[in-house]
Amino acid sequence: MFYQVRPALLDAWLGQFNGDAAKPVVLDVREKWECQVASVAPSDQFELLCIPMGEITSRLNELDPDRPIACLCHHGARSMSVAAYLAREGFESVANITGGIAAWAVERDPSVPQY
Repeated sequence: MFYQVRPALLDAWLGQFNGDAAKPVVLDVREKWECQVASVAPSDQFELLCIPMGEITSRLNELDPDRPIACLCHHGARSMSVAAYLAREGFESVANITGGIAAWAVERDPSVPQY
């Protein structure tokens, strides 16, 4: 199972992991060029990691199943697929950031370019 979290509510979802040993991850699953066009800024609450959706299975060892992971893409479809995959692989604290970076730009950070 994984959670659906709007960008505006991400801090609340991440907040439940305060005090855990490992910092949560926002996993951007868009293509490299997309991340170059528009990206979120890492914060004190999370580490940003960019692994394109097509590389997730071959790079799964780069992800720690004990760390909370919130998946992000352009509008939320690719990240939802990756979140479901991670949940099936035994990752326990997984969320899909619904609306993707497009919603992030509207709800959290208007300086993020829309494309």
